[in-house]
Amino acid sequence: MFAYAEAEDIELRLDGAETQVRRPHAGRPGRRAFVSGKRRQNTIKTTTFSGGQGRLLYSGAERPGRMHDQTAVRTEGIAEQFRIRPGVKAKVDSGYQGLAKEFPGQVTAPPKKPGEDACDGDKRAWQEARRRQSSARICVEHTNAELRQWAP
Repeated sequence: MFAYAEAEDIELRLDGAETQVRRPHAGRPGRRAFVSGKRRQNTIKTTTFSGGQGRLLYSGAERPGRMHDQTAVRTEGIAEQFRIRPGVKAKVDSGYQGLAKEFPGQVTAPPKKPGEDACDGDKRAWQEARRRQSSARICVEHTNAELRQWAP
């Protein structure tokens, strides 16, 4: 997928989606790993990639719901793909701030919120930058919503 994105000059959209699952059987090793910190339910997370027009490029690498998006990207080898293919660019959500710091020219995350002492102009600029970044990423959110609809 990364080779395809580099060859076709496609900017990727990356997101992790949580899907509720049945509670694992009692006594199963790692049972607590499925309890999501965000939803407080038993979930699995799926990493999803789409192109700029919302076309699904990859959906897989399922993992227990307790694992953070950033950790999953590292364990699945996705971060290494950015290192190998410096021409690939991606837009991500705030769950991937560390990835954006590590690959500043390739991965774009939403800007951090200005502090309490920031002036109104800084706050308006932050809102506008966040809105633009969100509008560019919305296609992967819609892709995730469609996938959740078809989940078991």
